[in-house]
Amino acid sequence: MSTASTESQIIKLTALLNQHAHQYYVLDAPLISDAEYDRLYRSLEKLELGFPQFLQPDSPTKRVGGKPLEGFVSVAHETPMLSLSNAMNEEELQEFDAQVRRFLETEDQIEYSVEYKFDGVAISLTYEEGLLVRAATRGDGSVGEDVTHNVVTIKSVPLRIELPPSFARLKRVTVRGEVLFPKSGFEKINEERIKTGEAPFANPRNAAAGSLRQLDPKITQARPLAFYAYGLIAEGAEEIETHADAMKLLEKLRFRISPLFDQVKGAAALTTVYEKA
Repeated sequence: MSTASTESQIIKLTALLNQHAHQYYVLDAPLISDAEYDRLYRSLEKLELGFPQFLQPDSPTKRVGGKPLEGFVSVAHETPMLSLSNAMNEEELQEFDAQVRRFLETEDQIEYSVEYKFDGVAISLTYEEGLLVRAATRGDGSVGEDVTHNVVTIKSVPLRIELPPSFARLKRVTVRGEVLFPKSGFEKINEERIKTGEAPFANPRNAAAGSLRQLDPKITQARPLAFYAYGLIAEGAEEIETHADAMKLLEKLRFRISPLFDQVKGAAALTTVYEKA
C-alpha cells in the first residue's frame, strides 16, 4: 500500500468512525453492530500505529484516556458563565414575562425558546479552526478548571466541527453545555460499585462532577457520561439572531441538544408547554 493511499484510508476511516459514533451516541440510531465498529476501530488503530504522521486531530483513538495529570489548571472564561434564575410558580413566571416586556418597552407577546434545564455540570468547549482545543468547568463563572483531558473521552463531544460555508469565516467558537450522568448508566455503575464494596454515588450530578475531576482520564472514560449543548458564542456571526438560531446550528454541528426544544409566544404558552413536559 502506498503512502498516499494509506493516508487516504486513515482519513476515510476516521470520518466513517466519527459518523458511526454520532449515530450511536448522539442520535441513538446506530447503523452498524458494535462488533463491526470495533473491527473498523482496530483497523484504524493499526494504520495509525504504522503511520503516526497521518493521525487525524479528530481520530476516535484520541479519546482513549492518556496519562494522569498532576493537577488541574485554572482557566479564565472570556465570556462569564452566568447562572440562571428560577420561576417557582405561575405567578413568578407572569412577573418574569412582564419584566421582559418592560425592558423591551413592548406590549407584544414575547417569543420564548423552551428546553429542559439539565442537572449536571456546566462545561465550556472552545473550538479553534474547527478543532476542540479546550474544555473548562464553570467554576465561579469567571474562572473554571481545564478538564480537556477528561472531556475528550466523552463520545458525544465532537473533537472537530465543520461550520457551514456561511460561517466558515469564524475561526473560534465556544459551545456551552452540560455534562450529565444518564440515569440508566448511573444505576448500573452504582450496582457495580456496591458489588465491589465501594460506596455508591449519592446522585447523578455528583457522579458527573466527580467524573470530570479525575486526574486519570481512564476513570472518566469508563463512565457513561453524555454532553448536551445549550449555548453558542460566535463573535461576528450576525446570522445568529436568536437562541433558536444558535440551537439549530448546534444540531447541524452534530451536538446533542435538549430532546424538548420549542418556541412559544407569551407566558400562557410557556405555562402550557411546561405542564405538558
